[in-house]
Amino acid sequence: MKLQKEIEPFRATIEAIQRLFAQFDNRGVIIGGIAVGFIGKPRFTEDVDALFLLSTHDIPRFIEAAKAENIQPRIPDAEEFASKNRILLLQHSPSEINIDISLGILPFEEEMVERGVVQSTSTLSIRLPTPEDLIIMKTIAHRPKDLEDIRTIVDKNPKLDIARIKQWVKQFAKVLEMPGLWDDIAGMLKE
Repeated sequence: MKLQKEIEPFRATIEAIQRLFAQFDNRGVIIGGIAVGFIGKPRFTEDVDALFLLSTHDIPRFIEAAKAENIQPRIPDAEEFASKNRILLLQHSPSEINIDISLGILPFEEEMVERGVVQSTSTLSIRLPTPEDLIIMKTIAHRPKDLEDIRTIVDKNPKLDIARIKQWVKQFAKVLEMPGLWDDIAGMLKE
């Protein structure tokens, strides 16, 4: 019962984001700790992260649509900040849960959204990246918790497309000038 009370605000926030996805042709996926909870193993998270394929020109329209879902900017000049940094910092007012929306533009991000899948529980349907695409994102972020998330995703998803993960991670490694990126996760993947 206590866990249900803790989950309820997140569910309301996720449902509001899902309705925004629908208004924008489902051009988004939930990422971060929530996605890991569905694709890997549930873990604590304080916010909801999402990626939307959204032009900077569409930010005002998106913010207006978000208001109808009780989602407000959580910083002054959120539109200007998002235009410069490609991330919208929002909050779901009823639950006071923060929402970070990355504005996708890269070919990988476009593919990730196109390949996105809807997973459902008895009370919630959620658009998520594939396990492979979440592993790629987590590899790029490369914090200790991201590497642990990768382990849980691999454990829960034994039939991964390793070639896809390797291709994208090696491309990002080159661009980010992080040559060891692939080597850091290769041992975690079950080929």
